[in-house]
Amino acid sequence: MSHISDLIATDIDEYLKVHEKKSLLRFITCGSVDDGKSTLIGRLLYDSKMIFEDQMTALESDSKKVGTQGGEIDFALLVDGLAAEREQGITIDVAYRFFSTEKRKFIVADTPGHEQYTRNMITGASTADVAVILIDARKGVLTQTRRHSYLVSLIGIRKVILAINKMDLVDYDQAVFNRILDDYKAFAARIGLTDITAIPLSALRGVNMLEVAAETPWYHGPSLMGYLETVDVEDAARKAPFRLPVQWVNRPNLDFRGFSGQIASGEIRPGDAIRVQPSGKTSTVARIVTQDGDLAVAVAGQSITLTLADEIDISRGDVISRTDAPAHVADQFEATLVWMSDAPMLPGRPYLLKIGATTVSASVTEPKYKVNVNTLEHLAAKKLELNEIGIVNVATDRPIAFDPYAENHDTGGFVMIDRISNATVGAGMLHFALRRSENVHWQAVDVAKDQRAELKGQKPAILWFTGLSGAGKSTIANMVEKKLYALGRHTYLLDGDNVRHGLNKDLGFTDADRVENIRRVAEVSRLMVDAGLIVMVSFISPFRSERRMAREMVKQGEFFEVFVDTPLAVAEERDVKGLYKKARKGEIKNFTGIDSPYEPPEHAEIHLAAAELSVEAAADQIIARLREAGVI
Repeated sequence: MSHISDLIATDIDEYLKVHEKKSLLRFITCGSVDDGKSTLIGRLLYDSKMIFEDQMTALESDSKKVGTQGGEIDFALLVDGLAAEREQGITIDVAYRFFSTEKRKFIVADTPGHEQYTRNMITGASTADVAVILIDARKGVLTQTRRHSYLVSLIGIRKVILAINKMDLVDYDQAVFNRILDDYKAFAARIGLTDITAIPLSALRGVNMLEVAAETPWYHGPSLMGYLETVDVEDAARKAPFRLPVQWVNRPNLDFRGFSGQIASGEIRPGDAIRVQPSGKTSTVARIVTQDGDLAVAVAGQSITLTLADEIDISRGDVISRTDAPAHVADQFEATLVWMSDAPMLPGRPYLLKIGATTVSASVTEPKYKVNVNTLEHLAAKKLELNEIGIVNVATDRPIAFDPYAENHDTGGFVMIDRISNATVGAGMLHFALRRSENVHWQAVDVAKDQRAELKGQKPAILWFTGLSGAGKSTIANMVEKKLYALGRHTYLLDGDNVRHGLNKDLGFTDADRVENIRRVAEVSRLMVDAGLIVMVSFISPFRSERRMAREMVKQGEFFEVFVDTPLAVAEERDVKGLYKKARKGEIKNFTGIDSPYEPPEHAEIHLAAAELSVEAAADQIIARLREAGVI
């Protein structure tokens, strides 16, 4: 079973060729805490002779020092590399290990068992072909067993090894094995897992790891390694329709223009008709270019450069499909979203959505429900917290090419990224395009924004006043509008309190409602700019993400962020509405500056030290800035 071959000593080149042609299996281990995941992987590495002498020496030393096996070799220490893991005896991070046998190469991901590390488990499962779900024979099917099985099903893994471990601690009792298998199959059927191979194991003792052992004479299935070496993982990617996400437009000189990327699925030949999406432009393949020369056919997994018979506009992020089976194109979807950030997902908040080589602005328009993965119950949700999983509607700022995740993981899986920190905050799987994305189109009109603005003799713009409650936003905005009116300009003032009497009267003051409040106002402001108006928007708008969203709805040069910078102590001293006093007493919850955060602008076009300026002087500064920008 060892990867060691006589060819290493006699013909290393031949050995490397043989090794290169071996198939690769990616699998994960998952289960509840202390079911023996790390021990199982450590045992596989040990039995496949993948441990060097110095590692073995260190393992023996560590086993005596921090091991849990009474001085005997603790195989889990080969995998649990983090100090915190060794101290607690658990796996926190995803640990990837490589090993091989004469028949196959393997990459195994040891994923965390604790519920709070669900995001790590999703990461490890995203590229796996097989899942090894461990169960402690003494404990049976636990909540985490069901949780991880649901996540395995969700991520699209269909082949499961049910490794019923620690059978030595129940005297290799067949009745215990059968009872656990029956319990697990009953649950697995509810989540669509049917390809299940159950194996009784003692990972610590090596029972049924490499060969079927005498300790379980009643078991007639494969050993764990026997299954891993022979399981047939269908290459669905090669059978799926052709998809090439364009990663690079390759143009080294005027005589060559190609489109490079790794084929996500399917195959392609010179002469095949293709369609570029989302644009829909068509052409035919002229050449398939690689580092080693042109190919007659290219298949999933290969990195290639396509040249086309026609000069058409293609950019990074576009998807090239064959015309007989193109990808879908839409800007609104239903999706499963796994939230991976400590900050909650808020509907309407703008994030970046990355799918393949495409990155677009996106937001969750409507959480339909979240899933209790322990019971599979559907629960109402207005937001998603860390490690929660929800079914949501997602809208992007422009159409993208995609496939349902169930049909193509590469063109159906996405991540969501925080626009400020650039951190990955969520991972998702697209289900289908919403019908509204196909039926609702922007209606072209003959009278455009420029013509409306020309009629008014001005340049349309948004003046977005932000600051704490009591900072003086509305007072200054009102003075600016009076001065613009005196100059004959066409304006409108959207004030936070006034809008909440009508358009936003259904919204409260939670973070989620604040996001939706600003989203609606930003949309109204955009329409008013389209009408050719100068719009003053006076809202606390505490979050940078939403102010950036408002900015990106209009053209560059049409948005002016006005930071009315008044210290909290000064704003609280004014307190004309008595709101700060109520907030301090706990009578008002989620009050900005007290128990809800305010994120000051970092690069405001106009920064007013409002505590040091009169209202007149502040308004004059703004008017001067508008003249300088050519708005008036």
